[in-house]
Amino acid sequence: MSPWELPTTAVIGGREYSLNADFRDILDILHHLEDPDEPEFIRWQIALALFYEEHDKMPAKDQQEAMEYLALFLTGGQTEEQHGPAQKLIDWDQDAQVIVADVNKVAGCEIRALPFLHWWSFLAFFQGIGEGQLSTRVSIRDKLRRGKPLEKWERDFYRQNKKQVDLKRRYSSEELAEQERLKKLLGE
Repeated sequence: MSPWELPTTAVIGGREYSLNADFRDILDILHHLEDPDEPEFIRWQIALALFYEEHDKMPAKDQQEAMEYLALFLTGGQTEEQHGPAQKLIDWDQDAQVIVADVNKVAGCEIRALPFLHWWSFLAFFQGIGEGQLSTRVSIRDKLRRGKPLEKWERDFYRQNKKQVDLKRRYSSEELAEQERLKKLLGE
């Protein structure tokens, strides 16, 4: 993958497949990849079906290569050595409003109104975000994750915006049912 091109097709197992490369498609794929109700294998099958046109015609022997290509595409073509291991500091769903606001500012337009915006272009805008609500949330999350002390203004911000700053854990339907069962047992 070349960083100077926006891939819209991929050759997997010697066959060329068109890609659903719009940022909305990729955000949908990321949402499915994090679905706690589905086993990892099913999450990847859904992601592959959403990403590759004619995925249903892809031979099973090419699935691993297709997953590796998708994983590389999601990072903008950068390997783990280039971007480092992933640290969960952003939730695309939870942080959607501030991400859109900040990306719109960088892009100079309402990105949701665009008929197509390639994922890599979206990532470039995203990486151009400067200081603001999102960077404040991410900075506080990172400091809390690493056990670093917050500055006074960060403590104040965190206290006032705790629900937006704390990443919400996604529970599977089984976990939610068990929580309800335990609440009933405890009389809550």
